[in-house]
Amino acid sequence: MELLSIEFLGKPLRLEGSMAGWQKLFWDNQLVSQLDASAERGDTSYHEFKLLNGEQELVCKLETNLVWQPFSLDYVASVNEQTLSQGRRNTKDIEQQTPFTQPEPERKFSLIGLVSLGMKALKSAKLIKVVLASASLAAYSWLFSFQFALALVACLVFHEYGHVRAMKYFGMKTKGIYLVPFLGGLALSDEKINTRWQDVVISIMGPMYGLILSLILLLVYLVTGEMFFAGLAVFNAFLNLFNLLPILPLDGGHVLKSISFSMNSLTGIVLCTAAAAGGVVLSYSLGLTLFGFLLIMGMLEIVIEWRGRDHSHLLPLDRYGQIVASIWYLGLVSALIGIIWFFASTGDQLLSLPLLILGT
Repeated sequence: MELLSIEFLGKPLRLEGSMAGWQKLFWDNQLVSQLDASAERGDTSYHEFKLLNGEQELVCKLETNLVWQPFSLDYVASVNEQTLSQGRRNTKDIEQQTPFTQPEPERKFSLIGLVSLGMKALKSAKLIKVVLASASLAAYSWLFSFQFALALVACLVFHEYGHVRAMKYFGMKTKGIYLVPFLGGLALSDEKINTRWQDVVISIMGPMYGLILSLILLLVYLVTGEMFFAGLAVFNAFLNLFNLLPILPLDGGHVLKSISFSMNSLTGIVLCTAAAAGGVVLSYSLGLTLFGFLLIMGMLEIVIEWRGRDHSHLLPLDRYGQIVASIWYLGLVSALIGIIWFFASTGDQLLSLPLLILGT
């Protein structure tokens, strides 16, 4: 991930590194210094490279003191023992930075390029959003009634709006919400995230908004007694619970991946796997067979990918962030299951369907 980016002798000086310990220093996008992963180096690192200014040789140095949890980076950049730049970076600085991306080579005219240009034009005209929304409404109307399909689309939009609000909280520009028939929706952004905490908050705020909507619908049902609101509340809870399954690219997969990949020790991943195993046992004991099975599949996927965590460009969660994210996730899952369980206890066959699916 990108740890530091400053101007140095009129050119960009960029430091990249990971929790594994390796660091790479680039000046004017050229690799000038590299440190391999080492447990003996400690928090302080030294980079040195030489440049020529006419006949004069410039000895350039960068000294850093890096602490990962909570993240802080103190740096001093100097030339011939004269300090040119120094300062400190924290998590907020990482969240707000724009990561370096390699410029794409010029592409010659092609049919694919023409199609891509046409797709961009359609996006700018918002035609794709309208077409997808109409297709989603038609698909859900085929499965349910038109009124219920319209309300279900509104629930999906409310869920995706939770993601959009989280993106805007972090100052990210958004492209809007796209509905995909039978698959839900997508909230897209023009910018990349920089930290695992951003990934957690953006991912979990969709189901969080979904929970709030289900609670509102539950309250309306209790006041009016209308089965329409009961059905909408329980199916909305089911859809948001499905989104919290620990499988990528679902929201739950992003949350658990961020928690797991922030644990840089073998102990961390063992504890995370043990917690997941506890969730599997609890799911099967409560009769939530499908949820338990998918929990196993999701955690196996995360454990397999865990080996490549050190190559991620995302700043990991600190201990506090890992605890908060875990409690938030488990609390949200429990609340949604509670709503599904409540409606199943009414004995109504349609309202019991989400719980029957989970117990399949």
